Amino acid sequence: MSDQPTARRPRYGWFVALAVFALIVYVSLNTLRSDHVSSRGPKPGSRVPPFAAPLVLSSLGGDVNVARKAGEGEAGDRPACSVRGPEILNSCQLAERGPFVLAVLATRGTTCTRQLDVLERARAAHPDLQFAAVAIRGSRAELRTLVRRHGWRFPVAYDHDGILANLLGVAVCPLLTYALPGGVVRESTVGEVDAGDLDGRLSALESAARAKGWKP
Repeated sequence: MSDQPTARRPRYGWFVALAVFALIVYVSLNTLRSDHVSSRGPKPGSRVPPFAAPLVLSSLGGDVNVARKAGEGEAGDRPACSVRGPEILNSCQLAERGPFVLAVLATRGTTCTRQLDVLERARAAHPDLQFAAVAIRGSRAELRTLVRRHGWRFPVAYDHDGILANLLGVAVCPLLTYALPGGVVRESTVGEVDAGDLDGRLSALESAARAKGWKP
């Protein structure tokens, strides 16, 4: 190995240049794949991306299906909208049924846990809305304990490798996305929302859904 620094500089410079170029390409591609999301969740007017995820309390394993059509390899062999069942949270199914609120949480996030508790209590005042959550990564065993301990009665799905974090634009936990019938995003909130604020947003979601012809 040469100990002359002048012999190393050009090679190191090329390495840095290639690394920077690779990073730019990666960011560009990632931006193109995520054109409907931002660091603040799905954009208003876009649609919640199709996904089918195993419920935390189910016996199902495997990756979340995010395929938009058949034969998309790692995304899924079947379109996500067609993968349904009692042990699966399917975003397309939620969209078909009416307006819904989708929460995203992290296993060890106490703020996220508190937010889901607030969401659970809000269900009583808004029985016609759907509520669901997706847990990103973490221990499934811990999640099962968490769901049971807190008594969350809405479905909680498990995303073990975090693919939905990218698709939904999750930067901060919790993320709440408020969707109209058909899965059209009305708004998203990042960070903790108190009970009063949440109630107002849920009422606004119901009013907007009714204006578009939704009948509970």
